[in-house]
Amino acid sequence: MSKIVSASEAAAKIQDEQVVSISSSSGLGCPDLVLQAIGARFEDEGHPRNLTTLHPIAAGDMYGIKGIDHIARDGLLRRILAGSYPSGPSSLEMPEIWKMVVENRIEAYNVPSGILFDMHRDVAARRPGVLTKVGLGTFVDPMREGCAMNAAAAEIPVVSRQEFGGETWLHFPNIVPKVAILRATTADEHGNLTYEHEGAYLGGLEQAIAVRNHGGLVIAQVKRVTARGSLRPHDVRVPGHLVDLIVIDSDQKQTTETQYDPAISGEIIRPFPSFSIPQLSVEKVLARRAAMELQAGQTANLGFGISAMVPRILLEEGHPDQVTWAIEQGAVGGIPLTGFAFGCASNADGFVPSPLQFTYFQGGGFDVSFLSFMEVDTEGNVNVSKLGKKPYLTAGCGGFVDIVAHAPKIVFSGYFEAGAQMSLDETGLTITKPGKFSKMVAAVEHVTFSGQRSRELGQDVLYITERCVMRLTETGLEAIEIMPGIQPERDIVAASQGRVRISKDAIEMPLALLSDGPMGLTL
Repeated sequence: MSKIVSASEAAAKIQDEQVVSISSSSGLGCPDLVLQAIGARFEDEGHPRNLTTLHPIAAGDMYGIKGIDHIARDGLLRRILAGSYPSGPSSLEMPEIWKMVVENRIEAYNVPSGILFDMHRDVAARRPGVLTKVGLGTFVDPMREGCAMNAAAAEIPVVSRQEFGGETWLHFPNIVPKVAILRATTADEHGNLTYEHEGAYLGGLEQAIAVRNHGGLVIAQVKRVTARGSLRPHDVRVPGHLVDLIVIDSDQKQTTETQYDPAISGEIIRPFPSFSIPQLSVEKVLARRAAMELQAGQTANLGFGISAMVPRILLEEGHPDQVTWAIEQGAVGGIPLTGFAFGCASNADGFVPSPLQFTYFQGGGFDVSFLSFMEVDTEGNVNVSKLGKKPYLTAGCGGFVDIVAHAPKIVFSGYFEAGAQMSLDETGLTITKPGKFSKMVAAVEHVTFSGQRSRELGQDVLYITERCVMRLTETGLEAIEIMPGIQPERDIVAASQGRVRISKDAIEMPLALLSDGPMGLTL
């Protein structure tokens, strides 16, 4: 019997009340056609109803790949556990899934991406759920929000604290998926899947095994189908005995606003001059200062935002291959991309399945992580996962909590104030008009990174802003470097309402950071 079906035929196989696991990372690898068909079936038939969906990383975005928004409908979706959610600027309309979250119409949880992948593995092996230290002291901890994003979720906890072996752990009980929806490039007639045009493998294999081991249904959306036996065995990432149905979408995008770029999938190598170098800006100055924390031969992780610019700094300085980059979607090496293509890399050395990449991150095997912040408080806590007034401006925690759990060194970058006006030249940075509010707050709205736990673990933590570089100490935030042109008492101490103090040994940040050309960085 042929496994090839239409998207609507695949959607018809999903039953009410089922748990559905969806492989995607925003627009990267999103099985959008199948999700659209599920939403269309519900509009026509009122089924499937009351689904629970699992998303280790977000499905869809706000820029043309709807993903989860196809099924964000009352009656269809009852519960969602996601590492991240579609996000974008306030100028765009709030996605339907966010409306359901903030209006308490759905039980919604933000579970770290690595933990969600771990949950699939433990479900597959019929172990008693995930036992982890990832998330202790953060919003993941039931001592705080326990991953709940609204009141509906808070009533049904998904995590508890447990004592085991004389230590405190977080326990996530099993949630068994009965359907998996994957995406690949090619399927043969038996269902063997290859990913030759994809920018990452993500976690499709683990999700398929979790479903298969519990007698469920695995749906694969692909660009094309070939004859059985024509795929090279070493290229098959998900074997056909795990796949039940194949849906063809010849127009599926590689990622958001990218139909197909062979450099993203490692099929060609881009010359270094083909990568853009950012113009001088405050963000570039921050990325330059972050790059100064690198040493040749290190492996570094990158997060979204200002930090994603750091590889371009090394490129401009003539050191594009002295550091190995590792990103949560799975690419290792090469040049991680920015903007809509974040999560992909060109010229990668290899692709690791996301669940294994997160195992590497959770255990702290890399040297340094470059991440962004929305706000920092006097305890050194960082919030990147919740913004109450405009919730969809952030995607949630994603892999952030997994990455910082045991990272030996973390470099956060962000603005000291929101909306401040500045002038920047090669002599310094001047604040010409104060901002609307400080990002240095008394207490962050959401604890995505715990300063207290970081001190207990002895992590090396820096916070880089346009005004100063701060270090997390036993007594709070201390400015150890001051940007040329900044007035410390006015622009740092007073602007933070005394929450940041100036170190008696503070030095001036290098003027080379402000250079219009290369800064002369050596590793």
